[in-house]
Amino acid sequence: MAGRIALIFDGAEPATAAARGLNRITKGAVARAMASQAAAKLKPGEAMELAFPAGLAAEALHLVRLPRNASVAEARKAGATVARALSASGMTVIAGGHPRAADISFGLALRAYDFGPHKTTPATEFGPVTIAVANPEAVAAAAAPMAAVAEGVFFTRDLVNEPANILTTYDFAARLAAMQELGLEVEILEEDQLERLGMRALLGVGQGSESPSKVVVMQWHGGAKDEPPLALVGKGVVFDTGGISIKPAAGMEDMTMDMGGAGVVAGVMRTLALRGAKANVVGLVGIVENMPDGRAQRPGDVVRSMKGDTIEVINTDAEGRLVLADVLWYAQDRFKPKGVIDLATLTGAIIVALGHENTGVFSNDDALCNAFLRAAAQEGEGAWRMPMGQGYDDKLKSRVADMVNSCGRDGGSITAAHFLRRFIKPDMPWCHLDIAGTALLKTESALAPKGATGWGVMALNRLIQNQFEAK
Repeated sequence: MAGRIALIFDGAEPATAAARGLNRITKGAVARAMASQAAAKLKPGEAMELAFPAGLAAEALHLVRLPRNASVAEARKAGATVARALSASGMTVIAGGHPRAADISFGLALRAYDFGPHKTTPATEFGPVTIAVANPEAVAAAAAPMAAVAEGVFFTRDLVNEPANILTTYDFAARLAAMQELGLEVEILEEDQLERLGMRALLGVGQGSESPSKVVVMQWHGGAKDEPPLALVGKGVVFDTGGISIKPAAGMEDMTMDMGGAGVVAGVMRTLALRGAKANVVGLVGIVENMPDGRAQRPGDVVRSMKGDTIEVINTDAEGRLVLADVLWYAQDRFKPKGVIDLATLTGAIIVALGHENTGVFSNDDALCNAFLRAAAQEGEGAWRMPMGQGYDDKLKSRVADMVNSCGRDGGSITAAHFLRRFIKPDMPWCHLDIAGTALLKTESALAPKGATGWGVMALNRLIQNQFEAK
């Protein structure tokens, strides 16, 4: 075997035919390594390396510990461990009859992602990866829907990683329109249509930009003909300067990720189409750019939402909730969904509260919220329910309008959620996911290199599988 080899093992001695064969070839080196103190300290999914093992025409042999009763998360971690060892010379992963072989391959794929279209000298490309299993047909069947999820995650990561001079409002909408080829029904609502619909809250955010604001509607009809859809709504601010309430220069380059909520919605819709989900789901994203300009919205302006409520703009950097307000109302008004979930890189306050480990979850419906939290836990995507209450809602009172769009730092992520809740119709199950801390990371995570994570695609796909698909 050329290149590198990864052997999935459990225990202190070679227990599989493949492991025993490698042990013979290496004259007992595999057995000695498995019995070593270093191997004993390995946690599930971790590996030790034998460089240039005697008897093998390989650069390295990676021994990856994974018990047969390993969890999904541990198996994906094992795959990610292998991905970190990939090289141009290729990799053979010997998984044998391990029951988590499909999850190993899924973790490997997610961690092997790299975003490099704007590098003059691209990173070293990986050589071919072969996964040797005892039951290839069964593993392939289990891995097929995972491949659709991986494509959705990659689509989201690509969108979030793109710089704003590439991912303009035009380009974003065009990439979503291209998904019609997968069977999605896609509409692009332009500014004149948004004006007729009364979406002045959304349009106010983008009026200082040369790039026109848009709303993109993606429908997947995989369920019963008359079954109401689940609605997914995403904030798609392709760049956020803060507008007239301009942000400090330090760190503003990261605001290319302020369309992360819309990116996740797009990734989920791509996944549903690729795997032929038996559910009706509509994804709606408000795509705008928040720029300072002579025409830009000012602090103190009052705008009227599609719902009809008026909003005093206290801070033009609290723009995402203005975008979502109109798209949330439009989603409910047009599609009469069975539930609504919105996603947004909405507040820095949620990072103060939860760091980068968990997305903040806000909801008016225990059943929908708990179902989402279970789905997120199944997929290993951190999520934590945050409190809501009348005292927070009272802070939205305005002297000159029906509400303000911002009311200070204390409880900032909660008051933002209450703002959105005002645009949810009575008895409509709703969850708001504040992904400001989880959409893009400065360091690598378990299944992603540093940069965009694609957080939420796996959890929402799992929620739809668990709760909304025809069985």
